[in-house]
Amino acid sequence: MKHLAKSAIAACCALAFAMPAAAQTDAANYPDKPIKLVVPFPAGGTSDVLGRMVGEKLSQAFGQSIIVENRAGANGNIGADYVARSAPDGYTLLLVDLGNLTISPSVYLNMPFHPLKDLTGVSILAYSPHLLVTSEKLPVKTQEELVAYAKANPGKVNFAAAAGIGSAPHMAGVLFAQKTGVDWNYIPYKGGAQALTDLVGGQVDATTNGMVATYPHVKNGKIRLLAVTSEKRLAQLPDVPTVSELIPGFVTGSWQGILAPTGTPDAIVEKLNAELNKIIQMPEIQEKMVTLGAEPMQMTPAEFNGWMRTQVENWAVVVKEAGIKID
Repeated sequence: MKHLAKSAIAACCALAFAMPAAAQTDAANYPDKPIKLVVPFPAGGTSDVLGRMVGEKLSQAFGQSIIVENRAGANGNIGADYVARSAPDGYTLLLVDLGNLTISPSVYLNMPFHPLKDLTGVSILAYSPHLLVTSEKLPVKTQEELVAYAKANPGKVNFAAAAGIGSAPHMAGVLFAQKTGVDWNYIPYKGGAQALTDLVGGQVDATTNGMVATYPHVKNGKIRLLAVTSEKRLAQLPDVPTVSELIPGFVTGSWQGILAPTGTPDAIVEKLNAELNKIIQMPEIQEKMVTLGAEPMQMTPAEFNGWMRTQVENWAVVVKEAGIKID
């Protein structure tokens, strides 16, 4: 009996040592088959363009195909849920606008997943701010004048929720209203394109929306740019103030990042992070990002996950105060 007990213990110990070795071997050979990169938005948007751009370089580095798959819907939650339920083996990844992802847990009552529990950060890639813009018909030329006008006309300024209720552009408008004490009327849109069309036409008065889609209308003189939501003024728009100059600490926008299902081996996450950091530093990638109105970003997986927790907590406060909920 003692001999059998010792044999069993020895076998267990051998298995315990073998398991990490197997995990290391899997990471060393990763990837040995194509990787699916899920973009939870329609083709043609910033996430999609960035996903295909980065995916091409990642494919070259790994010698494996990177298949970009669009799974749009519910502010990115449909595609995110798909990835959260996928095998945690590094072969199904999510490229998402983190602005939306960190807001969703507070807005949606019945989310089938939670980004902090079911997904883990791999690499933040880029940041682009929202633009605070108004119709040319609105008699304001600065954000201070917008606040004064909105306070003088409570409930009469129509603010376009450019990507729907609970989206990052909508919540940027909600946060602005909370911090300045204005009361405006939110008009929901399914996407930024129609919101901008109505802003140009004067059917709505103001909005916050992503730089990539919005700035061309500013350049054409069809809408008025009041401020950007980045921490500091943009190098390409040095004369345009930031919202934080009026509201200290105000920063919103689109943070593009790649996540994996929780449980993905750390060695695989670290390998992906290291390779993506190299790609983000490539001059040609940085040049293309500038054309998208974005700036490259880098974080370790641990920093990424910490940043996500802070964002989720901060938006929960804003959403609770605004009383926004979606079934």
